[in-house]
Amino acid sequence: MSNRIAIVASLAVLVTAATPIGSPALAQAEPPAMISVTGEARISAPPDLVQIEAGVTSEAKTAREAADTNNAAMGKVLLALKGAGIDEQDYQTSRLSLQPQNSQSRPGAPSAIVSYRASNRVTIRLREVGKLASVIDTMVAAGANDVGGISFIVSQASKILDDAREKAIADARRKAEIYAKAAGVTLGPPINISEAGLPAPIAFRRMAGAAEATPIAPGEETLQLTVSVSWAIKPAQ
Repeated sequence: MSNRIAIVASLAVLVTAATPIGSPALAQAEPPAMISVTGEARISAPPDLVQIEAGVTSEAKTAREAADTNNAAMGKVLLALKGAGIDEQDYQTSRLSLQPQNSQSRPGAPSAIVSYRASNRVTIRLREVGKLASVIDTMVAAGANDVGGISFIVSQASKILDDAREKAIADARRKAEIYAKAAGVTLGPPINISEAGLPAPIAFRRMAGAAEATPIAPGEETLQLTVSVSWAIKPAQ
């Protein structure tokens, strides 16, 4: 799939110039004359990694019963993951809890414990995005009733953004030259270059439990890069 790169307009422009000062000592403390601009580039890439959270929530009248029921159900889910070919190093317990559930009492009246809720969740990392739907269905069939927190990830995002970095710098220089010409100055060497805007995983939550196959559309991730560049300026020749 080809990458699509789009250059976005500058977010900010700053032109500064040193003001003549009588005292040489004070003049040296002045910041150098410069033009500061930002350039942006975006690139779309398909995710090659997906992370999902799944588990079992059980409720019973006693803490022991809730814990035992939950442990048995979660054991089946873990066996299902292993049977689906998921390596044990790719799933890890992320939440384990056992909490009392209180009745809704009238104002001023004490509440009473009516049941206990046990929850066990694991975080699963899939290195084949295309297996996500079948893995969800496998876990639900095994007894998982709490599925969500799905994150599609581009694992080599920084490397993929190398082309965007060149585009962002070119975009910043183009805009700096426009402002330099309008201000009657010329650009010198760059004084400072900083980068921001590496992407975060995109996540959504879904409570599983439907019998039909789970529809999953990974789509593409839009990776955005922003560079801030300051150029020294000097009078136009």
